[in-house]
This record gives sequence, structure tokens and C-alpha cells, in this order.
Amino acid sequence: MAVPKRKVSRSRRDMRRAHDSLKSMAHAECPNCGELKRPHHVCASCGHYDNREVVEAAGL
Repeated sequence: MAVPKRKVSRSRRDMRRAHDSLKSMAHAECPNCGELKRPHHVCASCGHYDNREVVEAAGL
């Protein structure tokens, strides 16, 4: 059975975990209604994508 030969130091352990943090999501303003939306996604409030209505608006 594989067993570590030495204890991993706090510094080495934390350097390995340096990339595990959560990244903030990018948001862009919808050109149709002005609400914040994810880039390259359909706007949840008005249903527009690429300056045309793709989905009927759910909230209206």
C-alpha cells in the first residue's frame, strides 16, 4: 500500500491549493433591456440573444 514518506508541509500543501479558489463570474449588460447577463447566454429577463428574441420572456 502506498504511504507518504514525509509529512507534506503547510506551505507545500497551500501552494498546491492556490488554484482551488472560486472565480467570480463575468457579467455583461444586455443591449436590449440593460439587465446583467452572462456573456454568450440568452438574457433571462427579456429572452434576447445577439440582438434578436430567441425565447419568449418568462417574466412578462
